[in-house]
Amino acid sequence: MENTSQAFASVPDDEGTEGYRVPPHNIEAEQALLGAILVNNEAYDRLSSFLEPTHFFDALHGRIYEASAKLITAGHLASPVTLKNFFERDEALTEIGGPQYLARLAGAATTIINAEEYGRTIYDLAIRRELIQVGIGLHNRAYDAPVDDTPAAQILEAEQQLYQLAERGKYEGGFRSFHESLKGAIDMAAAAYERDGGLSGISSGLRDLDKMMGGLQPSDLIILAGRPSMGKTALATNIAFNAAKAYKAEHHTDGTVEVKDGAIVGFFSLEMSAEQLATRLLAEQSGVPSESIRRGRIQEDEFHALVDASRELQSIPLYIDDTGGLTIATLAARARRLKRQRGLGLLVIDYLQLLAGSGKSGENRVQEVTQITTGLKTLAKELNVPVLALSQLSRQVESRDDKRPQLSDLRESGSIEQDADVVMFVFREEYYVQRREPREGTPEHLAWQEEMNQVHGLAEVIIGKQRHGPTGTVKLQFQANVTRFADHFAEDHLPDHMS
Repeated sequence: MENTSQAFASVPDDEGTEGYRVPPHNIEAEQALLGAILVNNEAYDRLSSFLEPTHFFDALHGRIYEASAKLITAGHLASPVTLKNFFERDEALTEIGGPQYLARLAGAATTIINAEEYGRTIYDLAIRRELIQVGIGLHNRAYDAPVDDTPAAQILEAEQQLYQLAERGKYEGGFRSFHESLKGAIDMAAAAYERDGGLSGISSGLRDLDKMMGGLQPSDLIILAGRPSMGKTALATNIAFNAAKAYKAEHHTDGTVEVKDGAIVGFFSLEMSAEQLATRLLAEQSGVPSESIRRGRIQEDEFHALVDASRELQSIPLYIDDTGGLTIATLAARARRLKRQRGLGLLVIDYLQLLAGSGKSGENRVQEVTQITTGLKTLAKELNVPVLALSQLSRQVESRDDKRPQLSDLRESGSIEQDADVVMFVFREEYYVQRREPREGTPEHLAWQEEMNQVHGLAEVIIGKQRHGPTGTVKLQFQANVTRFADHFAEDHLPDHMS
């Protein structure tokens, strides 16, 4: 049906140019669609959410569609008679028979049943023509690029254009009735009810944290902040692994994938290499201290535990990008690519201050961080996935007696606090108590030892902001030697991490 004959209308010809290729189009589908609308205006309702006048190959057909839409949306009848006044002086219409062409369109239409299918055909061909334009633009830019227009910048822009085109190549979008939104909310609640633990978002794998947050919610920007050595990366790695390990999906015959649990995870590790991150995960899952793994000081049973853990880790959908010095634009492009190629349900960035903005180098750091956090929030909404971004805290925490962090401790805190849907702080009092150790054998050392016993292995996740839920503190167990966070239990009843 593509590149078909004109039937009634005049298609721009190739003007005799040898080798000229006419862009993909289907004039007959355009004529059939317009005829269906003129016969029964209800056909327009099936198309208005995705089909625009610019999607028609023949400009005259686009104008006819636009004029029909104006009449229908105003509550009037769109017919060859009512449209006549719109096109009395239209030269393109005069050339092919004037207003009689409108009557011929309506006369040739037999049914509105296929109107939506015609609309989808027209839309798909328009997307293909736009795809050709992207290719031509890329071709011309590569030939005539100025010195400061680097190939990397051209690739990034082309990726963004292609992603936006791919997203527009879907028929969803636009306003939805409250009835549809309500149905979506009920479906989400039903899925949460049926899922173990009753979560509407992705489980972090930590019971009390999930209770407080309801899981990690799609399109949320979640900031996980803390001072160095508090365990930010360890907690983020634990959450990423738990989400990837729980991933279950149902593949339908139409090619769509319905995620039942867990998530495909993308992890941007700007500080540690992929191998270092893998070592942490191996330690967490095998129970073999990461220090022993790095130094090769392991026993035979520990080696077998490592082998078993590595087999399990190989099968989980966790993808790591350890490129340093990424800009927010590059990160967004790579995240989009991952979603299109493999799928994506959770994005983790370690950590926010190591990202660079995409603006001018003269911008101050506060402006740059504002650009980064705004970009991450936009990316979370665009990809409809939770984005978990780690953030450093300022040193002012250290100057207080109570070193539990608060929102004002966020470095360049204004935009981070504003753009985030959730702000969490990880805090381990043990770290600070350990540094205050008095001289052994003194009464002070005995008191210190008692204090250490009380805080040993304990961690807190302080939820300082949650746009759609409560704030508060969640207690966790932290096993430093294997960098693992776990649910808080009495010391004599720690859960088996492999269960």
